[in-house]
Amino acid sequence: MKIGILVTGHPPEDLAGGGGYDAYFKRLLGDREFRYESWAVVDGIFPSSVQDADGWLITGSRHGAYEDHDWIPPLEDFIRASYDARRPMIGICFGHQIIAQAMGGRVEKFAGGWSVGRVSYDLGDKTYAINAWHQDQVVEKPEGATVIGASDFCAHAALVYDDVFWTLQPHPEYQSDFIETLIETRGKGVVPDALLDAARATLDAPLDSAQIAEQMTAFFKKERA
Repeated sequence: MKIGILVTGHPPEDLAGGGGYDAYFKRLLGDREFRYESWAVVDGIFPSSVQDADGWLITGSRHGAYEDHDWIPPLEDFIRASYDARRPMIGICFGHQIIAQAMGGRVEKFAGGWSVGRVSYDLGDKTYAINAWHQDQVVEKPEGATVIGASDFCAHAALVYDDVFWTLQPHPEYQSDFIETLIETRGKGVVPDALLDAARATLDAPLDSAQIAEQMTAFFKKERA
């Protein structure tokens, strides 16, 4: 199965040695009978068609879905075309937000502030610990989306759109070393010190990234009519 990764941002320079955001997802998902191709939509590079991959994944980004960038309207068009073609798509963080916006929801800087570091999310009948790094949130879900995950801070942390789109606000692809670097390079002076200190305190705690990767894999490989 070919997974097309739509890259919507670039990592901080301190973390560029780990590759682009697409590399983080390739490490998270691994082989699993997947092959990958990436398009840097943030740089205006788009697939020619939603048929260019069997499934799509939209990465995180430092940009806001509501910002005025030339590449955002065509990305929204691509998302809607993928839905119409019943091409499975997964969105993570910014990907979660831009899919919601493209499908009629609303994204904004959350009045409650930031969520950073290890956070517990209720997904289905289980609680999962996943790293987060965001201030923007989906504050109004699209009419056709169903909430399948939430935290005390984020009411729309995971959404599903029929069996076509599956989206998640936190970052299963981020391990603790990435969060630690974000704390030092992007967090200071932006995120309140108390939140950064709390995130530092949980850097050694276990994460459920592998279980989320299994859910992502199952969604991509799900039998569809």
